[in-house]
Amino acid sequence: MLNQQAALNQNQESSQLYFSLARNPSEVAEAQKLRYKVFAEEMGANIPGKDGYDRDGFDAFCDHLLVRESRNNEVVGTYRILSPSMANEAGGYYSSGEFDISRLQNLFDRTVEVGRACVHPDYRHGGTITMLWAGLAKYMQVNRYEYMIGCASVGMADGGHMAASLYNKLQADYLSPAEYRVFPNCPLPMEALQKDLDVVCPPLIKGYLRLGAYICGDPAWDPDFNTADMLVMLPLSRINRRYAAHFFK
Repeated sequence: MLNQQAALNQNQESSQLYFSLARNPSEVAEAQKLRYKVFAEEMGANIPGKDGYDRDGFDAFCDHLLVRESRNNEVVGTYRILSPSMANEAGGYYSSGEFDISRLQNLFDRTVEVGRACVHPDYRHGGTITMLWAGLAKYMQVNRYEYMIGCASVGMADGGHMAASLYNKLQADYLSPAEYRVFPNCPLPMEALQKDLDVVCPPLIKGYLRLGAYICGDPAWDPDFNTADMLVMLPLSRINRRYAAHFFK
């Protein structure tokens, strides 16, 4: 009964939400405003400019996935998506600023990069994440891309001990094959951190791994966002179809 009620609650949450791609600069600005709220105001990221918007040079090259609340059309979740052709125009993938991703180069023409994922604090439930992934799934299927990569972030408010412990816990089961391995430009100093803390995997990373994603190597430290970032890669050929059936349609 409890499981049935949880499913009902999630369906109700999802029914109030819908996804779309930003169609104009004002809709992109809505995503940037939510990003600022989450990354700068909530997480304390050092974001250039104090005008209430998180912007960088990649935004102009990306598609911006928006999840809206149907009653007031407020943007409550967002991802930005960098396609292979636009990555070429941008001079590469965002993640190449944090990692040496040269071992993935032979996959670039079939690889989409996702990033800047965030959800409004009032909408952090399964329905919002499901809607974000439904939008990503549609994007991948329509364009026939085969791989998805992105930086999965873990906060470092404790100095990085939880992030190091999480990576230590996950690497045994989810580390990628050697041919997909990446190498951080600014490594998280694992040797100086505790690696045996009892940690709970963040919902977004947990969801990636359930779908069939790999963690492609040691975490990088992003000093501006004060996060430990792990490069996550999801080959669509590895998708756990049973888990993904409710948004891969």
